[in-house]
Amino acid sequence: MVSSSHEALHRIFQKDPALLTRALQQVLNVPFPEPLEFAAMNVDLTEVEPVERRVDTLVRVRTDQGEYLLVVESQRRKDEAKRGSWPYYLSYLYEKFRCEPVLIVITQSSATAAWAAEPIHRGLPGRPSMTVRPLVLGPHNVPLIADAREAERDVSLAVLSAMTHGSGPRVAAILESLVAALRTIDAESAAAFVQFVDSCLDDPRAKEIWRDLMAAVQYFWRHPLAEQVREEGREEGREQGREEGRLEAQAEMTLRILEWRGIRVPDFVRERVRGCTDLRQLELWARRALHASDVAELFDDERGTQLTEAP
Repeated sequence: MVSSSHEALHRIFQKDPALLTRALQQVLNVPFPEPLEFAAMNVDLTEVEPVERRVDTLVRVRTDQGEYLLVVESQRRKDEAKRGSWPYYLSYLYEKFRCEPVLIVITQSSATAAWAAEPIHRGLPGRPSMTVRPLVLGPHNVPLIADAREAERDVSLAVLSAMTHGSGPRVAAILESLVAALRTIDAESAAAFVQFVDSCLDDPRAKEIWRDLMAAVQYFWRHPLAEQVREEGREEGREQGREEGRLEAQAEMTLRILEWRGIRVPDFVRERVRGCTDLRQLELWARRALHASDVAELFDDERGTQLTEAP
């Protein structure tokens, strides 16, 4: 299990290290050469005597133009101490491996991104002996992918989009598009990406949307994260009554999905959904809610039934 958003941001690069070079090329327009081979490296930069120092992710990339070290750091907030440690990391790595280090900072905050992008000068004012210019990926430049077809073209980039834009106003559309894209890849990779996103979503509303969307995806329930969600549901069910709790939770999930997708839900539809005592029917309505364009599409199989408010 991924235990934190900090860890999740780096596990995705371990899962798909090529995402790093694509982000440099496509997001930051850095002319990074096409990679031929990737090799994950030990992130411990501790020397024999000095204080322990670690980077978050370290990947060695072999290209036809030479080898590079991709040094990835994630930042939630400003940390002036990093303006001292980052130049040290790069100098140490170059001295140890004799190949060019590339510093990449990942953040979910636009303010932190602006701070991290500021050049670090060491030496005389106006004539620095060393200048470090971090390459920064964040909500200001990572594409906001809220279209299912776009997400399917590059699922890893769609995951990074969800991680960096997870507290923004379009989070529901972003997560819905990602769910559609995850259905197009193998179950093992999809389950790993599910966990990365779940660990990275700090905003409670975004996490709730993600958990509800995942309830309709079959592969999700074979992943360890599913056990945690099911246990939470079981605990809630014990407090409210097992069957009653499951029915209520499923009904509310259906209504929330419709609301998050911007579909107007009349009061009489709320009453109908909340009054349903058939769990399978509620699960069907929840799946339809993911793609419906209006509330009438929830009840497509009930021919002859008019969806109108009672007088």
